[in-house]
Amino acid sequence: MKAYYGEFGGQYVPETLMPPLMELEEAMDVHLADQTFQSELSDLLNNYAGRPTPLTLCPTLSKELGFTVRLKREDLLHTGSHKINNALGQALLAQKMGKTELVAETGAGQHGVAVATVAARLGLSATIFMGSVDVERQRMNVERMRLLGAKVESVSHGTQTLKDAINEALRYWIVNQKTVHYCFGTAAGPHPFPSLVRGFQSIISLEARDAYQKIIGRSPDMVVAAVGGGSNSIGAFAHFIPLVVDLVGVEAAGTGEEGCYNSAPINLGRPGILHGQRSMLLQTASGQVLPSHSISAGLDYPSVGPEHSYLHSIGRVRYGLANDREALEGFSLLARTEGILPALEPSHALGWLITNQAKIPPRSEVMVCLSGRGDKDLDIVLSHLDAIKN
Repeated sequence: MKAYYGEFGGQYVPETLMPPLMELEEAMDVHLADQTFQSELSDLLNNYAGRPTPLTLCPTLSKELGFTVRLKREDLLHTGSHKINNALGQALLAQKMGKTELVAETGAGQHGVAVATVAARLGLSATIFMGSVDVERQRMNVERMRLLGAKVESVSHGTQTLKDAINEALRYWIVNQKTVHYCFGTAAGPHPFPSLVRGFQSIISLEARDAYQKIIGRSPDMVVAAVGGGSNSIGAFAHFIPLVVDLVGVEAAGTGEEGCYNSAPINLGRPGILHGQRSMLLQTASGQVLPSHSISAGLDYPSVGPEHSYLHSIGRVRYGLANDREALEGFSLLARTEGILPALEPSHALGWLITNQAKIPPRSEVMVCLSGRGDKDLDIVLSHLDAIKN
């Protein structure tokens, strides 16, 4: 199992966290290659989560932008996002390990909802840590988690967002490691989580690659996906990395104003250590982690998965920026042209396309990973209607 991606990755954790990480890696070696495990997971993905997801042509949006856009529809999955791909895989693995409880962190609430959902489906209990700021701006998802039987713990210190939720979930796991599995939500954190999450999310690009071959007889020219921690984007990129495809990850530039907080560690950070990994990180000259901000709670994270940092360092993936206003424009345009409400996370990818449309050749085939649906974000979007209109 790969612990490093170039200089990024690793296991920068206290000794008390090494036993469960080693146990997890051993379980991966035993079960992930096992045909029975893969058959059970495939059944859950297909008959419970709703895979395969469509590759939807957007004719009106394509006409407006000047090139062909197709959406990989992870928003149509049960629970409304790509997060259930990873949650089902890890929950099934936890069950094989004899664990009885899942602990998770969540920002936008989509991973928390997915974990609460699969815990209910597999007969496990679930504890979800969420920053108090995110609890308020994602109230609907909090109620969904509770209705599904999960215990939601609000974290009211630090930035009160995703970074602090991860800290608390890790502490909980250390204390309760005999019975608890930490269902990490993104392709980040200490080894082996980046590899584990990437593996479960790579089904996105596997399906998309095969669908493009059937529809147009070749790969797309470009794949675009939003990048926070990096799970939907690494899943969308995975099977296209060896091919001649332009891959674009879009980070959150926050308000876009100089000196204001953002969530763009690849573009605006430098290498550092957070949550057990070495990766690109928003930090001060003295190494203190900077606060991050995005209109999207799911992108509000000061670091990023180590494979993304590596892919940036070798020039295989381009990482662009979209600020809050551009994300709102992406949301509005897709709703108006195709009747689809995207989550604010993939709205950043759509916003980047709008801003850069003149640089994309007219006959290009562009895939956007629509990682989630926008129901959860309607209150935020409605509060910014003036920004969309003006």
